[in-house]
Amino acid sequence: MGSDEEGTGLPASFEMAWGIRERPNKGPKRGLSLEQIVDAGVTVASTDGLGAVSMSRVAGELGTSAMSLYRYVASKDELLALMVDAALGVIPDPPPDKSWRAGLEWWARVELAAYRVHPWALRVPLSSAPVTPNSLLFLDRGLQVLGSTNLDEGEKMSVILLLTSYTRSWATLSSDLVAAAADGMPAHVNLNYGAIVGKLITPAAFPALTKAITAGVFEDAEETTDEFLEQDFDFGLATLLDGVEVLVRKRK
Repeated sequence: MGSDEEGTGLPASFEMAWGIRERPNKGPKRGLSLEQIVDAGVTVASTDGLGAVSMSRVAGELGTSAMSLYRYVASKDELLALMVDAALGVIPDPPPDKSWRAGLEWWARVELAAYRVHPWALRVPLSSAPVTPNSLLFLDRGLQVLGSTNLDEGEKMSVILLLTSYTRSWATLSSDLVAAAADGMPAHVNLNYGAIVGKLITPAAFPALTKAITAGVFEDAEETTDEFLEQDFDFGLATLLDGVEVLVRKRK
């Protein structure tokens, strides 16, 4: 069910999410809504993982047929995009009286919190630029906190893309580590990782890696506790913001 030429050019389901297209009013199951469909998809993903999401499974959750869903959502890809938008939620206004740096830290943590509640959203491919309501509102909030700087609009957007890329990548890695720890890590990533690698390399061939192993770097990295993961995210975020601060100072 695509959008008509007089619309935005987006899928009709996205236009319905924006409130600029009315829901279908003909055919069976007229009590169904796009919100119900998306919520059912989120429930399936949260309960059984993203792989369990299909049009037929979501329809079953709603007590209807897959064909009735296609009147609202033209494809599974559209549904997944709307599910991620719902997982992100409505973004609040940036905290008042915050510096741009504190604002960006707040912004990154809002995204991280959403991924922690809905880790399945990390498995949805990024196939296009954000166009759904919550995703664009989230982007706007990030740009807002950079409003007090002298960065030009292109630089602001680049900073936001850098920060969200870091947050998403870190959230994916930490989610995988936590899942692996819960399921029992395979031998090549178990708690003896540093010792195993130490037996595979020599100081002559891998001098820098040997130095890291000797310093116990991998012994620390093998932790998967919430406290360690939080500290790791903090370090990366602070390092990125240090770099942004250099750019901001150059533009004064």
